[in-house]
Amino acid sequence: MMPKTIRRSLFVLVCVVLMFAGQAVCLRAQGGTASTVPVLRGYSSTESQTERDWEQKFRAIPDVKNLRENMYILSSEPHHVGSPKDKSNAEFILKKFHEFGLKAEIEEFEVLFPTPKERLVELLEPEKYTAQLKEPAVPQDPDSTDAGQLPTYNAYSADGDVTAQVVYVNYGTPKDYEELDKLDISVKGKIVLARYGASWRGIKPKVAYEHGAIGCLIYSDPRDDGYTRGDIYPEGPMRPWQGVQRGSVADMPIYPGDPETPGWASVKGAKRLSLSEAKTLMKIPVLPISYGDAQPILRNLRGPVAPEAWRGALPITYHIGPGPAVVHLKASFNWNVEPIYDVVARIDGSTAPDEWIVRGNHHDAWVNGASDPISGQVALIEEARAYGQLLKQGWQPHRTIIYAAWDGEEPGLLGSTEWAEKHADELKKHAVAYINSDSNGKGWLGASGSHTLEDFVNEVAKDIRDPESGKSVWEAWKQRQIDQAKTDQDKKEIRERADLRIGALGSGSDYTVYIDHLGIASLNLGFGGGGGDGGVYHSIYDDFAWYTRFGDTTFEYGRALSQTVGTMVMRLADAPVLPFQFQDFSDTVAKYITELDKLEKDVKPPQSFDLTPLHEAAGTLKQSADRYHAAFEKRAAGNWGLAPAQMKSLNTMLFMTERKLTNAQGLPSRSWFEHEIYAPGLYTGYGVKTIPGVREALEQKNWGDVVPQMNNVVKALRDMSAEIDDATKVLEGQ
Repeated sequence: MMPKTIRRSLFVLVCVVLMFAGQAVCLRAQGGTASTVPVLRGYSSTESQTERDWEQKFRAIPDVKNLRENMYILSSEPHHVGSPKDKSNAEFILKKFHEFGLKAEIEEFEVLFPTPKERLVELLEPEKYTAQLKEPAVPQDPDSTDAGQLPTYNAYSADGDVTAQVVYVNYGTPKDYEELDKLDISVKGKIVLARYGASWRGIKPKVAYEHGAIGCLIYSDPRDDGYTRGDIYPEGPMRPWQGVQRGSVADMPIYPGDPETPGWASVKGAKRLSLSEAKTLMKIPVLPISYGDAQPILRNLRGPVAPEAWRGALPITYHIGPGPAVVHLKASFNWNVEPIYDVVARIDGSTAPDEWIVRGNHHDAWVNGASDPISGQVALIEEARAYGQLLKQGWQPHRTIIYAAWDGEEPGLLGSTEWAEKHADELKKHAVAYINSDSNGKGWLGASGSHTLEDFVNEVAKDIRDPESGKSVWEAWKQRQIDQAKTDQDKKEIRERADLRIGALGSGSDYTVYIDHLGIASLNLGFGGGGGDGGVYHSIYDDFAWYTRFGDTTFEYGRALSQTVGTMVMRLADAPVLPFQFQDFSDTVAKYITELDKLEKDVKPPQSFDLTPLHEAAGTLKQSADRYHAAFEKRAAGNWGLAPAQMKSLNTMLFMTERKLTNAQGLPSRSWFEHEIYAPGLYTGYGVKTIPGVREALEQKNWGDVVPQMNNVVKALRDMSAEIDDATKVLEGQ
């Protein structure tokens, strides 16, 4: 055996050699043994070890008992916008933040929030049936009898009283109407019956109205979240016969937030549009119904038998119509302006207080909302508690951390959007990143967001233990991706690519305003897929009794969410150099452009479009990303060696790269959405459209938009490349 002094010298030599070879590994001698410690991106080896020590202390703090107790309190009563419990929950969260030693306050806004006044759905012909429109209490579930439950309805539906034959339109997507056209079936003057799924619910009445329908019913088919998927509640987690999915049908792909204050904050006394001026309100009456109430209507339809893909799981033959089923639909609403309460805590940074890491989850629900959103909110609270303890131990983040419990997410991302519009100038100047969560369950990590942070997400996921397998969250996530891959080629890429791919963000939660409107790099994270997560979505049964039987019953995945997101926030806040990585982004953009090539051929435009400028811009981006990576690795190996002013300039350039992907003119017909790479689809609602200006111009055959939109994307990619090049010059000492 070699003498200890020689062994230590060799360890040091190996460390230096590996670091200068660009390896993110350092070998340390500990009592004569070596331990391999990956160097964190954006940290030197010494800085990395200090950060890891604090992170380990942080991850030991979140407690499943606290998660359970806080969920019990926050989900104990219905807490929709405008309810007493909504306000008291905000005050409870504020009190918790103060107990943890954090500076915090409630910021109040006033928002349009309609509630139902009249609801009626009755089948008149060929038989009579009046829909129950009410979810029955379950004896085993004490919260199912709670007072103050919002009735089953769709917020921002139009008032209306209509009677007409019914046409079944499957999921009610544009593709479904193409099928109806082939069958020569019109919905003009009819009431459509659509099932939940395949697109966001607000798309269904929107497309129905555009095709001449005068009313819309949306039901949950048991094939999608009922007895076909598993036992129904209370025996199992899935939606029962009279279970109903509430939800907003505002046209959020135009803009989210208060429909009466588009682009500006709905603070007290703010200018408000009239109802007739608000572009995101639906034009026809809409109501959600259960599959128990839908079956009599579907049973009385004739016309063609529905295509196989349109058939649900009810014990009937699915016909399309029109009629002979005739339905009377009546819906009217109280169009009230209600207060909402955003709870915002702040931990000031020690050396870069003007650089902000923003973290959010909403606290409002349609009813009790144990899963959606309290499962995510209690994880956020535990993160804040852990920070409070670390602050008492001497930790102080390098950058400022902002924690927010948003209100009004369910009706239309109200709290997050109004707060961001109020603070837009500050956020554009100071926000480094926004990290969001919403519902959380048991299963595997789900991650979507800015691909400049894809490598960062992978890095953190390797440091968190998966509660079930005992492996890292990253290993469990990778195996899940392999298991779900559809082709051998996809499996091969997952196995061989250094980083697992994260999804792109469309809309559907509180990250929307940050990435789509303000150009702030954003992430959305949560665990799920291991249970009946969606079986009682937006119903009275999403409560503590359901969650503790069928959700994350031990709250271990709630703790894992706290550990994962909290580590991300800490690591971003403390990193000497922000861990943005542009090679994954470059690779992803190239993939999107290849998809556009195929789409352009598939839609067969009257004249072919030359997408070469997009490929050239992507090529320039790749060169910039590769050059930055080389300069970054070299500087990191040398412990940076930059003056404070240089580090400040470098980090500003890094988080401003996402801003370069925005265009102040916005997307066609929806100027609020400014990001050139990510946006929700006009006819998907939540689902993302990547490079949306070009993609939707091709899909919708708006040929005149293709070249102008392509030019906008080319400019955005070149501007981003130039910003990356400027950051590289700082690293190279130019």
